[in-house]
Amino acid sequence: MREQIKLVVFDMAGTTVKDRNYVGVAFQQAMQSMGYELSIERVNPFMGYEKPVAIRRMLNEVEASKDKITADLVSKIHSEFVKRMIDFYSHTDDIAALPNVEQTFERLRSNGIKVALNTGFSRDIADVIIERLDWASKIDCLVASDQVAHGRPFPDMIKQIMMQLEVHSGDQVAKVGDTEVDINEGINAGCQFVIGITTGSFTREQLLPYQPTHIIDDISDIIEIIFGGTNNTTETAQNYTANQIL
Repeated sequence: MREQIKLVVFDMAGTTVKDRNYVGVAFQQAMQSMGYELSIERVNPFMGYEKPVAIRRMLNEVEASKDKITADLVSKIHSEFVKRMIDFYSHTDDIAALPNVEQTFERLRSNGIKVALNTGFSRDIADVIIERLDWASKIDCLVASDQVAHGRPFPDMIKQIMMQLEVHSGDQVAKVGDTEVDINEGINAGCQFVIGITTGSFTREQLLPYQPTHIIDDISDIIEIIFGGTNNTTETAQNYTANQIL
């Protein structure tokens, strides 16, 4: 008999927060500031990773002289990225929750299920988003990638959230995200449900190879998964057995 879910951990940009590739563009611009040109198509696969890790991976693709890929270079590009993201989220009129997100948060919490956010952003960026959306009272916990030893796909952020909220088993946790590393993070944390969503960086076809337990097109479908116990939340949702990758 499966455990009752006590905690749902949601990604931010592309999963709960509208993202028209603002993050990808900021990555592009930050890389350009140090002379590196990448198309948005080359940037998008790195969405979801801890941002310094994503930057190093991008540099490995475009910098032939690997000895030039130093901690200082990564730090400079990351600082530029953070500056651009904070400026964007502080001033844009285009920041918004994705459809049905706040209603889903409310439904979960009204049924005694904790709602947490985690993100590949650093905490300073995440805090600006939370303030702009007025989400401090709508969630139970937020952990950013710079608050743990290892970002995604390692399970550190989910484990930190579980500790803070006194949830003792991965079987009591659902993870929801729009990227490869969100799915692998949930699998590595031993979450009962690892749910891919198509509102962000990855399509259904791109999510399928990473074996989430479910793929959904609308965040409200989580309610049926958790309370209905179904393996299929829409006509085209898929159910898979997830495997540990680390």
